[in-house]
Amino acid sequence: HRYNKLTMKFPPAAKASFLLLATLAPSMGFSTAAARNLNVARRQASRQVISTSRASSSAAANLVANSWVSANTCPRNRNVALPSLRALPGNGLLSLRGGSALHSTVAAEVEAEAAPQEIFRSDYKPLPFKVSNVSMKFDIRDGKTVVESELTVVPNDLSQNGDLILDGEADALTLLSISLDGKRLIEGADYTLKGDTLIIPFEKLMGNESSKLTTKVEIVPETNTQLSGLYKSGSMYCTQCEAMGFRRITYYPDRPDNLAVFDSVRIEADASSYPVLLGNGNKIDEGETEDGRHFATWSDPFPKPSYLFCIVAGKLGSISSSYTTRPSGRKVHLEVFSEPENVDKLDHAMESLKKSMKWDEDSFGLEYDLDIFNIVAVNDFNMGAMENKGLNVFTAALVLADPKTATDNDYESIESVVGHEYFHNWTGNRVTCRDWFQLTLKEGLTVYRDQEFSGDMMNSHAVKRIEDVRGLRAGQYSEDAGPMSHPIRPESYISMDNFYTATVYSKGAEVIRMYRTLLGKDGFRKGMDLYFERHDGDAVTCDDFLSAMADANEVDLSQFSRWYSTNGTPTVNYETKYDEEAKTFYLTLSQESNSDEPLHIPISVGLLDKVSGKEVVPTQVLELKEKEQTFEFPGLDGDVLPSILRGFSAPVNLVGNSADEEKDWSFLAANDSDGFNRWEAGQLLYTSLIFQTMEGKQSESKTEESVFEAFSRALALDTDDYSIQAYALIMPTESTLAEKLDVVDPLALHKATGDVKKSIARKFYSEILAKYESIKNQNADDFAVDAASIGQRRLRNVLLGYLCSVKETPEERETASVLAMTQFESSYGMTDRIAAFSCLVSMDGEEKIVARRDAALQKFYDDAEGDPLVINKWFMAQALADLPDVLDRVKALVEHPDFSMTNPNRLRSVVSAFAMNRHHFHAEDGEGYAFLGGMVAQIDKLNPQMAARMGGGLIQWRRYNSERGALMKVELEKLAAMKPISADLFEVVSRGLK
Repeated sequence: HRYNKLTMKFPPAAKASFLLLATLAPSMGFSTAAARNLNVARRQASRQVISTSRASSSAAANLVANSWVSANTCPRNRNVALPSLRALPGNGLLSLRGGSALHSTVAAEVEAEAAPQEIFRSDYKPLPFKVSNVSMKFDIRDGKTVVESELTVVPNDLSQNGDLILDGEADALTLLSISLDGKRLIEGADYTLKGDTLIIPFEKLMGNESSKLTTKVEIVPETNTQLSGLYKSGSMYCTQCEAMGFRRITYYPDRPDNLAVFDSVRIEADASSYPVLLGNGNKIDEGETEDGRHFATWSDPFPKPSYLFCIVAGKLGSISSSYTTRPSGRKVHLEVFSEPENVDKLDHAMESLKKSMKWDEDSFGLEYDLDIFNIVAVNDFNMGAMENKGLNVFTAALVLADPKTATDNDYESIESVVGHEYFHNWTGNRVTCRDWFQLTLKEGLTVYRDQEFSGDMMNSHAVKRIEDVRGLRAGQYSEDAGPMSHPIRPESYISMDNFYTATVYSKGAEVIRMYRTLLGKDGFRKGMDLYFERHDGDAVTCDDFLSAMADANEVDLSQFSRWYSTNGTPTVNYETKYDEEAKTFYLTLSQESNSDEPLHIPISVGLLDKVSGKEVVPTQVLELKEKEQTFEFPGLDGDVLPSILRGFSAPVNLVGNSADEEKDWSFLAANDSDGFNRWEAGQLLYTSLIFQTMEGKQSESKTEESVFEAFSRALALDTDDYSIQAYALIMPTESTLAEKLDVVDPLALHKATGDVKKSIARKFYSEILAKYESIKNQNADDFAVDAASIGQRRLRNVLLGYLCSVKETPEERETASVLAMTQFESSYGMTDRIAAFSCLVSMDGEEKIVARRDAALQKFYDDAEGDPLVINKWFMAQALADLPDVLDRVKALVEHPDFSMTNPNRLRSVVSAFAMNRHHFHAEDGEGYAFLGGMVAQIDKLNPQMAARMGGGLIQWRRYNSERGALMKVELEKLAAMKPISADLFEVVSRGLK
């Protein structure tokens, strides 16, 4: 009764008693319910370090006596003898140090927990015992779920002798029973529960070719706000086991190198409340039981690690189809599930799945291997999606789509992520990671595959490349420059959840792309074929992938392997010289990086004639392997301008020494045949002008004239690739620009960016308006989601953004407001509607302007009719608004009835979105930092993964001036001082403060 459920703390005097009582409970004949409650008490107490003052031995006697009195208040235990302290599990609960201080082994474990342990890649050791086969039974009932697991345990030939160590989170599991080969095990004598592990001594398993270990545990999915393991989302039960969620379901060697066949997974639940029961693999049985309940049994014939395990139970609607694989002709049943009211939004996900299956067959010769493939949309989900074998689970935003609720970006993301998760069936599932340090082995490779898939689907690899590099520079470059910087294969971690990062995913994909650039399309495919031939069904390392690529092509890639261990963004410098007499062009490249030895960097280069602009040397791949190398191009009749790093052939910063680099950028923007580098040249011009504007030097150069010329040329471009045209007109993001500054002034950067945008808009207002009006606003009859239609809408909304940036005078504000409102009210699709809405929510000034803005806010909300994904857009647009009181508005949104602290999508749409609203988040008074710090502290109690990701918004404090940096650091120090603090957040905060 003294346990405070609100603060989740014990009064100091009660802590030790609870710890002792909870430990004694199993051997004192407590009822299951009583033992479970005491286990809860023990787990909560164990999260707090027990500070004991110096006490006499009589204090120990009093503690034992008080605990015994408490135990005897339970009628069933009044006649139970108190066990000897020496017989207690762990060789004694109590010990006296120095004859005076009272300690417990639990307290010692708690003290260890208070400082989360760092795990190192170099410490990897194979398991002494493996689980080869698994059978499970889930008995799902409101308020509790009982999980029974039968594990076939076998010796691991690759390991030395050792104990069987099973992972199981103490705050999630209540162990009800455990037996080995039919014999019930006794804690202390046969096994030990220590922290988050269950240990069975080697002697108990020694000499057996195999053993059957059976455990029964109770879990409470309804209170699992971490959304890891089995949890309840709305009226649906589902699981998320990557990276370490399976240990919140049962005791198991929860690491990716234990591949087991899950022979049987039986799920039982109430038939009316949970009519759909799904699992991995193929369904082998189903039926009804007593009391209106039913069951389904699933079997997955392919060995898999526990992170790929999944079950779902709920009242779901679905659409179904089929796909026949090639060349084997297997007919696969496809089904996409959601809440019943959203079934009409599943078609795009289904079509994306079919396209993915065909693309993988065509591109890599990879067929699907089961009879069923299911996708489930879930509202509450920490990640974007999860590739569980045969049963992919997605956040609803990456499955549900129709024109009135989803933007073009949503449609493209759904196609890309459905592809990504499907492609994992081979690059992640059939061949998986040996340990979590190898995460980029599956994620970097699969991101590269989904990028190529998306480029093929949109029929424009240049557009896709621009989008991917924009994302890389806005996110991953910042990560590389900050305290969480790490190689794509990290050397250590405290919480693995913190390393699902842009570096592991996006930079990892760039490393895979460099393989493709160096080896060519055919060579890369040969390497992939050998990789699958060697390692199908295995858990392997990044080194194994590199070896397959090298061996298949008979090349030495040992130097290339340094990319896996080098953090930070390398810089490539270049110098040029043309020898007219020798008719030879010289290109000197040099590199700087955090690697002690030079990296192997592929640099794609083409040469353009400086007079005609024609390409005189097509793209060649130069292999930069030394600190400095000079490459010769003979036989040229005139001077040339190099187009370097075409297609962004390596994730580096490129720095030149041209005497007139802006002239060169203008030339490339007008003439380069490489779509990416043509876009890149324009971005460099924008960047130069913005930085000059920040410093008040724009009037001293001709940069503005060059920018105007490039903008005018892009605006007048006669092309069917409207997306390329749109991206040529879009200025660099403030986050991308910030990475080029030593000290970031977010307010000055925002003002300069806005000033440049307005100067362009004023200069070309009539031309922009004419182009805008020439692009038809599609209605329901002609609305389409194809590359051309998406490109037209993208271009039209870029133009709208320029037109609405001109709003200094009352007349200009009225014109901009009416234009945005007209598009908002007349648009059929969400893409055009949200673009106009985003302009409107940032408009301020006269009463009628404000009234128009507020009317749009109300209409957007009303039209959403409670649709969670549309409400997310409503929240996000306001959190990103450029209004002087935006923080007050965000605080009000947190109090809105539709806001939820337990829904990750809602948190992202408000809290994360505000942190991306750079000039308001970084306001000089520091109130933005205080708001984020306070929210992170609250979220950490509910969902540590989300708290850690959001806490990352404070760790770059050294990038700002001393005043801002100090204010950010204060919030980090507050978080660091929290007790308790999750391992996830502790790692981010502690790195940020180093």
